Amino acid sequence: MGALEAVVLTIITASTPLLLAALGELVVERSGVLNLGVEGMMVMGAVCGFVASYSSGSAALGLAAGVGAGIAMSALFGLLTQGVASNQVATGLALTLFGLGLSGLVGERFTGLPGVKLTAVRIPGLSDLPFVGPILFGQDAVVYASFALTAAVAWTLRRTRLGLVIRATGGNHHSAHALGYDVVAVRLGCIAFGGACAGLAGAYLSLVYTPQWIENMTAGRGWIALALVVFSTWVPGRVAVGAYLFGTVWIMGLYVQGLGIGIPAQLLSAAPYLATIAALVVISGNRTLAKVNTPACIGQPFVPDR
Repeated sequence: MGALEAVVLTIITASTPLLLAALGELVVERSGVLNLGVEGMMVMGAVCGFVASYSSGSAALGLAAGVGAGIAMSALFGLLTQGVASNQVATGLALTLFGLGLSGLVGERFTGLPGVKLTAVRIPGLSDLPFVGPILFGQDAVVYASFALTAAVAWTLRRTRLGLVIRATGGNHHSAHALGYDVVAVRLGCIAFGGACAGLAGAYLSLVYTPQWIENMTAGRGWIALALVVFSTWVPGRVAVGAYLFGTVWIMGLYVQGLGIGIPAQLLSAAPYLATIAALVVISGNRTLAKVNTPACIGQPFVPDR
């Protein structure tokens, strides 16, 4: 039971940054914008979160710095794609490359230093219950916030006027503009939200999952988050399921390596990415499933005076 508890706790920790980053990108894509810079925003959130927490001794300040870094990176993306209508795919890829390079420069002096770990929330009595206590009542605040955010995003998109405007903007931006909605402003707000989520996900990596800074520590998680949005067909609840599914694959690969089972370590390390490819192939093969909830205007630039 002790070993199973440790594995479950690790899976939750590994899945949380995937869930946060994917939720942010889901909202961005629902507004009709494709941001491939999630990896760059995550890694900048990771380095800024670590530097801030290490310098101040406060994990909370580190989380705030990670969110701020993500928003700053997303603002650059928003300025280029919404301000001057640059190509969203090329801009997103450039943002990822820029973030990877800049994070290495910022974090050069902090590589390998011990970080400040975010402490878990403890509920007297409940947290001490065997097995279920640490899993359900002994997580850190970001884990609980990720579930609350999943519910909030689902409710906002389906039940509120704001969600309707976001979906309308992604479905047909010309019609939304004709109805009087500021398409650019809506998309900029969604891009900032996506950046905040990606930055928080990155800070979680350097403050909880591995409390230290290592260059390129996101290790492709931003790309998996992008795949999760498609895997979930743009539905928040499915994003949560997918994030924990991929988190389980990730951790079980490491766990199997630790058991010494005769499977090449390289194959086990590639398991999460192979699972991502397999999921995308399955979804792409089903044309009906691929079209469900897909924003019709995703990736298309919008210029109000045209």
